[in-house]
Order: sequence, then C-alpha cells, then structure tokens
Amino acid sequence: MPLTPAPAPPALVVFDLDGTLLDTHVDLVESLNHTISALDLEPVSYDDLTHLVGQGARVMIERACRLRGHPLEGDALPALMERFIAHYAGNMPGRTEPYPGLVAAMDRLKSKGYRLAVCTNKMESLALGLLEKLDLTQYFDAISGGDTFPVRKPDACHLTGTIERAGGDIARTVMIGDSINDIAVAKNAGVPSIAVPFGYSDVPVSSLDPDVIITHFDELTSELVERLLREYAEKVAV
Repeated sequence: MPLTPAPAPPALVVFDLDGTLLDTHVDLVESLNHTISALDLEPVSYDDLTHLVGQGARVMIERACRLRGHPLEGDALPALMERFIAHYAGNMPGRTEPYPGLVAAMDRLKSKGYRLAVCTNKMESLALGLLEKLDLTQYFDAISGGDTFPVRKPDACHLTGTIERAGGDIARTVMIGDSINDIAVAKNAGVPSIAVPFGYSDVPVSSLDPDVIITHFDELTSELVERLLREYAEKVAV
C-alpha cells in the first residue's frame, strides 16, 4: 500500500517593517529632524526618506547629516542616537499605521495555520515597542531587528536567524519587503521574495528582480504564497 505523503509544514511569511508592514514615514522624518536640529541642520523631507532608510537609525542619521553637508566625525553619533531613540520611542505610535489591507491579510494567513515574522533593520526594541503600541505583536512568531543578531539585512543570517526563531522551515518561507535589502536578503538566503511598491525604495521595485510584486495586501493570499513556493522550488531544482 503506497505511503501517504506527509503534509507540508506551515509556511512562514516574513515581513520587513518600515515601508512594508507599516507606513512610518511621518514619524521617522519628525524624529530625524528633531535629531539633526541639535546640529542646526536644515530639515529633511519625505522625498529624502527613500535615500536615508533601510539600514537602521544609526545609518539614517549619518546619511541625513551627510546630505546636509555635515558628515559626522569622532564620537558625535552616540549622542545623536540617544536623541533620536528618545524622541521616536516617546512619540510612538505617532501617525504610523498599517498599510491598507495588512491586518485582513495577516488574519487570512493565520487562519490557514501560517507563521508570520518581522525581519527589520530597525532596532529590535523600537520595532517591538511600535508593534506593541499598534496591538500587532500577537500576529508574529518572531520579531528580529537590526541589533538582534551580529549581522543585519542583506546578510542572509539575519533572515535565517529570524526563520529559526519563528520555528519556520526555510524551504517554506517567503520574504516580503519594499527595498533592495529585503529582496537581496531573500536571494542571499535562498527564499522567494514578494515586493511592495508603496514603501521607501529609491528605485522601482521591479528593478530589484523580486519573484512577485503586489500592489495591495488584498493580493496576499495563501494561494499566492503556495504558488510562489512551488514555482521557486521548481526553478531552483532546474
């Protein structure tokens, strides 16, 4: 009598945070401008944001200062980091909100037994605090930040470490993000990627060569995830 194949383990969907799960741009810009005002620098705007975010607050501050013709020297950064963290954490959740359709999409995936996780270059404490303020932490089996591991996106170990924390299977994992670090970490870890075009990428997400692009979270279904996992497995098997 032929053996019945074992059912596939639940899929894991890993989300980036800023520009993917949550529209954080207003609060990021406000906290960044509060920070660089200590140096009497001109404020940055939303149009600048896509060139500044993606590597965490430390790099964002350094890039903003360089953009305003004031590259940081010596030990100036730690005090600016403290100023940014205090302002950002003290004003959570501010005007940050989930992108349209996100909560319904996560409910759909959870109803199918899927695991969900967050893999962001934002500091873990800030990511966790923000998701707690928005009452979203219950959706996630793991939340990892840019300081959770010794490395961060696009290093594959940031994503693989998140998968391990979430109890996921790398062969049943999909990464969703809005920028080059998200698509690159998926490629580096050997998992398929879904890109969203409404985030903070400074180039069209189509140019990053994701496996799929969705324009609204209404498109994020278990059927899409399963098709993507199947097609990706077939592609790498060739």
